[in-house]
Amino acid sequence: MKPIETKEEYSKYVDKKSPNSPIVKNCFNAFWVGGLICTIGQLIKDFCVFKGLDDVSSSTVVSIVLIGVAAILTGLNIFNKIGKFAGAGSLVPITGFANSIVSPAIEYKSEGYVMGVGGKMFTVAGPVLVFGISTSVLIGIVATLFK
Repeated sequence: MKPIETKEEYSKYVDKKSPNSPIVKNCFNAFWVGGLICTIGQLIKDFCVFKGLDDVSSSTVVSIVLIGVAAILTGLNIFNKIGKFAGAGSLVPITGFANSIVSPAIEYKSEGYVMGVGGKMFTVAGPVLVFGISTSVLIGIVATLFK
């Protein structure tokens, strides 16, 4: 085999060696798994309302249950399999947030609880939290000024 000399040759080589992604299948799987997660959340909320909780309390219970279940499934290495199958369908709902916190905590546990778990737990979710909180503060300030 002759060596690759140009960017075009390299690009053709990579295209030949890389398998095509089944985009339609991946989108379908993401859609139905994400929809299933949201449906489960809605069922939990409806059950809480049926048992007498108000709307806000029911929504809080849904968040706690979905985050807890996702954290447990991440710890059991089941959520990663769901994520490989469903892609963004499992990561976009609140369950993806739980996974992004628990995965680094498990991975860096061997470095200790302070420097490992505590220091690395927010490596993925940290920037999202910082920008999300900062944006909400700015929007709050702007909304207050123009009220």
